[in-house]
Amino acid sequence: MSTALHVNAHRTADATEPAAQALSEAGFFRIAEIALEEAGLAIPHGKIALVQSRISKRMRALGIADFDAYVGLVSNRANRDERRELVSVLTTNVSSFFREKHHFDLFAKLLLPSLADRLSRREGPVRIWSAGCSSGQEPFTIAMECLRLMPDAPERDLLILATDIDPAMLKRAASGRYSATEIAGVPEADRKRFFLSEDGGSHFVASDEMQRLIRFRELNIHGEWPMRGRFDAIFCRNVVIYFDEAHQARLWPRFHAALSPGGLLFLGHSERIHPLEGSGFQTAGVTVYRKI
Repeated sequence: MSTALHVNAHRTADATEPAAQALSEAGFFRIAEIALEEAGLAIPHGKIALVQSRISKRMRALGIADFDAYVGLVSNRANRDERRELVSVLTTNVSSFFREKHHFDLFAKLLLPSLADRLSRREGPVRIWSAGCSSGQEPFTIAMECLRLMPDAPERDLLILATDIDPAMLKRAASGRYSATEIAGVPEADRKRFFLSEDGGSHFVASDEMQRLIRFRELNIHGEWPMRGRFDAIFCRNVVIYFDEAHQARLWPRFHAALSPGGLLFLGHSERIHPLEGSGFQTAGVTVYRKI
């Protein structure tokens, strides 16, 4: 994924909570309700201690010592910025370069040659969407695949839209800066070609040619999509699994409508379009779907 929108079950609660009392069940259910409403995030009751730990950090930043007071704050729809901050603290962003590499192999094999041919014939633009891009490794990996086949891609009508709900993650992604550890999964040849070394090799920055291909934008996938054109490929991996069934079901027809005929939808390893029959998609590979 790009952005894994979920609560990490292995994270433990902080020893220093903002107040002696615990988050009440009523408070937890209200927080879970807001997370579902704002981002489609389904939080099971068993995560109450984890939610308490996560929001307590936000409360300390705000100087709020009472859980009920914070619940009251985010319950007010007028406090849009804080409701967005709540979603941010409840989510964990996990990403890496070439994650689920078979997807990029299929992208390069099944789709890129025809897209390159279209661009060379000037028969229309190419648009790719990384939905839930987290800290940016997914869209930069897509850019590398495109540049391998089309070195002049920045001069062509090719654009990768990279969206996420978390503005902090988008800011980091847009910088294109990664540590040596984060970039370890990039093949050496690609690292030398597409990244510039900084700080004596402890950090690397995405090249200008890659950055020119990508536009980073904030977007709640359950909200309005301002994009009007269709996409040739959509990567939305390890995101929808953390939504409830109703939110998942509403996404499939929206993705279908947003894809060009024959376009590909890439999902995460544990995600499936269900039911597939009648969805307008057919299987094109492991968790890869083609618009019929």
